[in-house]
Amino acid sequence: MITIGSEPAPDQLAALSRARLPVVVVDPLNLPDTPVTSVGATNFAGGLSATRHLLDLGHRRIAYLGGIADAACNQARMHGYRAAMEAAGVPVPAEYVRTSGFRYPDGETGGAALLDLRLPPTAIFAASDGSALGAMQAARARGLRVPEDLSVVGFDDTEVAVMTSPQLTTVRQPLREMGGIALRTALRLAAGEKIESRHIELATELIVRGSSRAAGP
Repeated sequence: MITIGSEPAPDQLAALSRARLPVVVVDPLNLPDTPVTSVGATNFAGGLSATRHLLDLGHRRIAYLGGIADAACNQARMHGYRAAMEAAGVPVPAEYVRTSGFRYPDGETGGAALLDLRLPPTAIFAASDGSALGAMQAARARGLRVPEDLSVVGFDDTEVAVMTSPQLTTVRQPLREMGGIALRTALRLAAGEKIESRHIELATELIVRGSSRAAGP
């Protein structure tokens, strides 16, 4: 059995164990605390590379628009953001870090709150493509242009990243490769083979498109 996003509940796991049905979780919100194999991406490194990209473009007022606050993947992306900002010697105001969810409406609401600050950010790193697009819409609603007035970077590189104008700069998760490894791992477990690691992480990659540019004067 392959699940996406979160592991089955304890009673479900018990039933699957009795049925001798192995479980592999793809892109878990949280690392499983039960003996379940999972396949994810390097979320910390992705957050680090996204924020470094914005810093390299000259931005210093960079906000983090996070997903579900207690989700491990969100925490890792946020820590990557904070690590890049700290390494660059750039302070992070408390109001520049917001968490709510990974969906478009979450990004629209969170982006509006960030852009309505007395000193709004010039760049937003969002924890998902959906929330990044929501933030872009919040900017447009305020008469701001992306990327001329606001740079935006997302996370995932889903198909919607190239369907917007401008196309979204984002951190690519190797979703196809993650699915392939999950399937091969599930087949190995079903065959009774020993798995070397219960959690496998694949490298992320920053994909630069049109939603980010050098900071203005």
